Amino acid sequence: MSPYQLDQLYCSTWQTIEMTVACGIVTLLGGLPIALFIVLTSPDGLCPAPLINRFVSVIINIFRSVPFIILLVALIPVTRFLVGSAIGTEAAIVPLSIATIPYFTRIAEVSLREVDQGLIEAVKAMGGGRLTIIKEVLLPEALPGLISGFTVTIILIIGISAMAGTIGAGGLGHYAIQYGYQQFRSDIMTIVIVLLVIMISAIQWCGDTLSKRFNHR
Repeated sequence: MSPYQLDQLYCSTWQTIEMTVACGIVTLLGGLPIALFIVLTSPDGLCPAPLINRFVSVIINIFRSVPFIILLVALIPVTRFLVGSAIGTEAAIVPLSIATIPYFTRIAEVSLREVDQGLIEAVKAMGGGRLTIIKEVLLPEALPGLISGFTVTIILIIGISAMAGTIGAGGLGHYAIQYGYQQFRSDIMTIVIVLLVIMISAIQWCGDTLSKRFNHR
């Protein structure tokens, strides 16, 4: 591997990290509130609103149903409007986030619904309001599941960011295609795979550790 290729590998690795971190933050800030909204407005929730709940759920299901590669192409006008370009690392963050927010929303929704209803009723009986229930019961009790779900989402982001790299988004996916696949360099492909395995294993370990730490049951 030439010094230039090593330099490009370093840059591509940081591009993947940049996409993952930025998309992870956007996904968390977007997906968790939507999941809370869906749980709270469900027929048996704290603020029942069946029509709005159904509408939001349908939108989430629509975006979850679209394959990422199709979503990537379909969102080119939106990406170009928001970022000024449809190519590059920053541009990839837009479709990545739109693809992963619905995914994390459903995972977070499941974790929130698994909270013991008895605890919620106990807080209600003591005069606790909706905000108190959210802050003192829903989020703390669901936290281990939310951490595990977010860990899985981050790993998904790494995988689809590599897919985005095949159409010029940068990162390790683009590097593997340009210097490995197109030049028939199996050694480069192997290095990229090893790097991705290391990144994913490290993230999974961190997620599992945090989840166990906050699991007070």
